[in-house]
Parts: sequence; structure tokens; C-alpha cells
Amino acid sequence: MSDTNTRFLHQAIELACDNMAQGGRPFGAVVVRGGEVLATGVNEILATHDPTAHAEMSALRAASRRLGSPDLSGCAVYASGHPCPMCLAAMRLAGVARVAYAYSNEEGAPFGLSTAAIYEDLAKPLAEQSMHIRHLPVPRPDLYEQWAQAQARNRKA
Repeated sequence: MSDTNTRFLHQAIELACDNMAQGGRPFGAVVVRGGEVLATGVNEILATHDPTAHAEMSALRAASRRLGSPDLSGCAVYASGHPCPMCLAAMRLAGVARVAYAYSNEEGAPFGLSTAAIYEDLAKPLAEQSMHIRHLPVPRPDLYEQWAQAQARNRKA
């Protein structure tokens, strides 16, 4: 592992330790591009009562605000713990190029800090997952066509 990776992973762990000292969960994340830290985040679920307030999500949101764009292409995320499926999906949607984490799901499992079971459930077909997920077409306007037309109008303006 490179010194750069080690440095940013240690920064994520330090954020997690500081967050624990403030009564939060043991997770921190750092978004980096071109060797520069764009943003950091800590898990704020307990403080905000927001189940999406994971360290990685907070760091992604802060990096996007800083760049003025949801496109985080070329960025790397360094996380103290194994990112959950939500966080990894957000990273993919944002174009994050690389992810590194210090603690595995296996290391977190004895403490209730593993998302391995969610990964397993998500690997199943939708109809077999524990959450009831169904596509229910209803009569409706062509929402996506309207969006495409609005985008085209905005490009011309």
C-alpha cells in the first residue's frame, strides 16, 4: 500500500475516532482528487436521526458542494470501514474512481457494524429480497419524456 493511501486511511480513522469521542459511530471518510482532500465526513446517524448520514455520504455531499457538481470523476474515497451498499452506489453514481477502506465487514461483525447481510440480500433477484420491491405501472404522464424536453430547452437557452 502506498504512503498516500495509508495517510488518507489514517485520516479517515482519525475522523472516526474523533466522532466516537463526540458520541457518534466509528466511521469517517475522506474524498481526494489529485492528492488533495476535497472533503471529509463522519457518521452522523445518531446526531441527525438520518439513516443516510453515513460518513461516505456526508463526504460525497460536501465534495459535490465544493466542486459545484455531482460529478466526482477522478476522485478516490478513503473510508474507515467497509462502505455499505448505499454508499458504494452513491460513489458509483457520482463517478468515484477508487475506494479504499481500513476495516472489513468481518472485523465489524462482532460489534454489529457489518453490512454483509445487506450485500447478500441485494445479490438476490428483487422478488427474493427481504424488502418487498415491485414495479407497479399506473396511468401517468410521460415523466421521463417531459424531463428530456426540459433538458433540451435548457440547453438551447
